[in-house]
Amino acid sequence: MSFWEHVEELRKVIMRIVYILVASFVVTTYFVDDITEWLLKPIRHSLAETHSGTLVYHSIFEKAWVQVDVAIWWAIMFSSPFWFYQVWSFIRPGLHEHEVRAVKPFMIIGWILFVCGMAFGYYVAFPAVFNFLSSVGVGDIQANINLRDYVSTSSQILVFLGFIFQVPNILLILGFMGIVTKQSLRALRRYIYVGLAVFAAIASPPDVISMLAVWIPCCALFEIGVLLVAWVVHPYLHRHHMKDHK
Repeated sequence: MSFWEHVEELRKVIMRIVYILVASFVVTTYFVDDITEWLLKPIRHSLAETHSGTLVYHSIFEKAWVQVDVAIWWAIMFSSPFWFYQVWSFIRPGLHEHEVRAVKPFMIIGWILFVCGMAFGYYVAFPAVFNFLSSVGVGDIQANINLRDYVSTSSQILVFLGFIFQVPNILLILGFMGIVTKQSLRALRRYIYVGLAVFAAIASPPDVISMLAVWIPCCALFEIGVLLVAWVVHPYLHRHHMKDHK
C-alpha cells in the first residue's frame, strides 16, 4: 500500500471508532441511571454504616452533567474491546504471522487484567477506603459529598486501576523481548518500590491512606509480574534455546 492508501485506511479506522463510541454513548445514556446507581452503592453503604454524611448536588444542572459524565466515561470503557479491535485490524497487516500469534495472548490477558483492576477498585478498595476515611477524625461532623465530584472521580479511579493492573502483562512482554529477567527485576526491586511510592504519592489524594491504597497494590502487581517472568518466560525461552542448539 502507498502512503496515501495507509492514510485512507487510517481514516476509515478512526471513523469506525467514532461510530462505535457514538453508538456506545447512546447505549450508556439509556442505562445511565443504572450505572450511576451502581457507582453510588459503595459510598452509600459506607455513609449508612458510619452515619458520617450525605450525597448532595449544588445546582439543578449538576445532576444532568453527572449523567453526561457517566455516559461518556462508561461508553469508552464498555466499547474498548470493539475500538481496540479496530486499532488491531489496522496494525495486524504489518506483522508477520508469528508476531500475530505472539501478540494475541497479551491482548486477552490485558483485557482480563483491566476488568480485574476495575473489580478490585469497586469491590475491595472503595469500601475499605470509604469506611476508614469516614471513621477517622473527630466525631459528630457530617460530610456533604458532592455528587458530580464523586461520580467523576470514582469512574476515573476505576479506569486508572484497570491500567495499573497491566503491570504483570507489561513485565511479561518485556521478559519475552529479553529486556528484563527475573534476576534484573529482583535486583531493582528496592528502586522500583521507591519509584512506585513516588508514583502513588503523585497519583493519589494528599493523604497517607490513599497513597498506601495505591502503592501496596502496585507493589503486589510488580511481584506477580516477577513471578510470571520466572515461571512463564524463563522456561519458555529455555525450551526454545535448547531447540536451537539441537
